[in-house]
Amino acid sequence: MNSTGGNGRPGRPARLSRERIAEAALQGDVATLTMRELATRLGVSHSSLYRWVPDRDGVLDLVSEVMVERVLPEDEPDAGTWLDWLTRLAWAMHDEFLAVPGYAAHVARPHRHHPESFGRLRGRAIAAFRAGGADAQQAEENWTVFGLAVVRWLAAAGNAPEEPPFGRYLDTLLRGLLHQDGDQRP
Repeated sequence: MNSTGGNGRPGRPARLSRERIAEAALQGDVATLTMRELATRLGVSHSSLYRWVPDRDGVLDLVSEVMVERVLPEDEPDAGTWLDWLTRLAWAMHDEFLAVPGYAAHVARPHRHHPESFGRLRGRAIAAFRAGGADAQQAEENWTVFGLAVVRWLAAAGNAPEEPPFGRYLDTLLRGLLHQDGDQRP
């Protein structure tokens, strides 16, 4: 009986999967990751790797999918939990992004973000700001400030000690983001 390896063709079972590629990419510095290095970590030829992902950006898209899944709180924000929800999101970003060398710096640099994973992150954060009373435009602006501020702080912290401490920075950031009418603060 021949194994089809999941691709309908006879032969060995597939040694690669999107999940396995992402996990291997997360084992080193994503800022300097090369396809050849990743193939070596996986124990496959780099041409085999190219059958699964088109290029380094494709690998980074897989990594972003995993990272966003790790940081998004499972619950939905509502009027009573939106501030706590954003705080948990930011701390999860802190813990997960800093655990992977080069990831926060990669995300902080201008580049094409993975539209599905970062779209989910953006949408859920905007929903949190909306639950806190912001109108659509203010929620979008708050997300931009929040996302940029957290990611850039994490990128800087990846290269130096945490100054100021993240908790203080986050508290100041969230207090500074205005509600819908501009008079109320979190």
